[in-house]
Amino acid sequence: MTTGKFYASIGFTALIAALTLTGASSPALAAGSAPVDMSPVWVLPFAGILLCIALLPLINAHWWHHNFPKVSLAFGLPMAVLMAVILPDKSLHVLVEYCSFIALVGSLFVISGGILVRGSFKSSPLTNSAFLLTGSVVASFIGTAGASMVLIRPMLRINKNRKTKIHIFVFFIFLVSNIGGSLTPLGDPPLFLGFLQGVPFEWTLIYMLPGWALATAVLLAVFFVLDTLILKRDGGLISGDQAADEPPQKFAIAGAHNFLFLLGVMGTVIFYGTVLRDMKELGFARDAIQVALMGLMAALALKTTPAALRRENGFTWFPVKEVAVLFAAIFACMIPALNILEHKGATGALSLGYAWQYFWMTGGLSAMLDNAPTYLTFLSLAKTMGGEGCVAVAGGCVPQHILLAISMGAVFFGAVSYIGNAPNFMVKSICEENEVSMPSFLGYLGWAAAFLLPLFAAMSYLFFRA
Repeated sequence: MTTGKFYASIGFTALIAALTLTGASSPALAAGSAPVDMSPVWVLPFAGILLCIALLPLINAHWWHHNFPKVSLAFGLPMAVLMAVILPDKSLHVLVEYCSFIALVGSLFVISGGILVRGSFKSSPLTNSAFLLTGSVVASFIGTAGASMVLIRPMLRINKNRKTKIHIFVFFIFLVSNIGGSLTPLGDPPLFLGFLQGVPFEWTLIYMLPGWALATAVLLAVFFVLDTLILKRDGGLISGDQAADEPPQKFAIAGAHNFLFLLGVMGTVIFYGTVLRDMKELGFARDAIQVALMGLMAALALKTTPAALRRENGFTWFPVKEVAVLFAAIFACMIPALNILEHKGATGALSLGYAWQYFWMTGGLSAMLDNAPTYLTFLSLAKTMGGEGCVAVAGGCVPQHILLAISMGAVFFGAVSYIGNAPNFMVKSICEENEVSMPSFLGYLGWAAAFLLPLFAAMSYLFFRA
């Protein structure tokens, strides 16, 4: 994708901003408008962009690689204009979410691109499992996006001499890019929104720990067996031994000062959620401050990291450009879907009474929609349930088991599709840049159906059958 096409997408985002900020002066927006009743026909553009992402790379990958910005613009721009007129309040909030999303993902991508893990690691099921386990722990403290960007390049280098490697990076998305972010509000955006709503910081660790431990243990065990069988079938590494291709290296982390900038991004998230959230008079200026601070961390990382180190790390701008363009269209087209979901919740059309219902509904929609507003929608539905031992949140009280179902559904099901969580698509793009053939959109859904859905069904029975 050319730089001109990328900046055209930025111009597209700026146009949405102009349109929605024009609507921000209306009385309805100032007061906060309620969701409106809309025909399901409005969801067709969202389905259309998803079908394009799923099918066009299969039909003509070369054409898609060079023309996906045009496709994104064709779907996203008309919907952005229409929604800015019809739903100015919702459009503005989605725009702010998109800007925060790109700021977080982009800053973590830039900063982690300056962290180079050196060392002569031989690809083996044990080594790969150890890296996946490390990522599934670290993700809860530096976020799934941060952990994914820091570890994906070392995983690529470790397994460069593997004949079959697709399963390694699919499980990487499962564990590091999604389920690993379960233990703290810093791990995944839905949990952070829950923290902003009043869910205690320690609640996430205490109540999400059993589900995280079970899912991580099962997936690691399955991966270890699968990796062992595939490595044996392939007859070992392509060259017999990685040490034959390059001199041994001691373990070292080059560009380690960039971890300070990663901490700066995480500190910005905490600052936004604790100090800025109480400064309501600032309005959306709070979000602008957050975006500016994340941009500052990325700029400092670029300034202080040698270009040679980034080249050695295989750093390029394409993955983050691809995510920015495609998700601009996705965010614009999903506005009606989110509005319809909120309207049905507000009118009582979504009548849910059991934890397993919240688990599957929150999860199923989070796999295809932005899991952050989906989490908030179902949290709002559960606020009126109350009951003994419920968790006090802004505007109500949510039963423990219902809150757990909503939280697990939003985080875990992010692994079901490439668009379920921000790092998924970026990991896919980085892998493909490094000549790793990743599954198509539909192919990845097949992997998720085979390995995740049976696990989620078992977890639904174990945790939410009552």
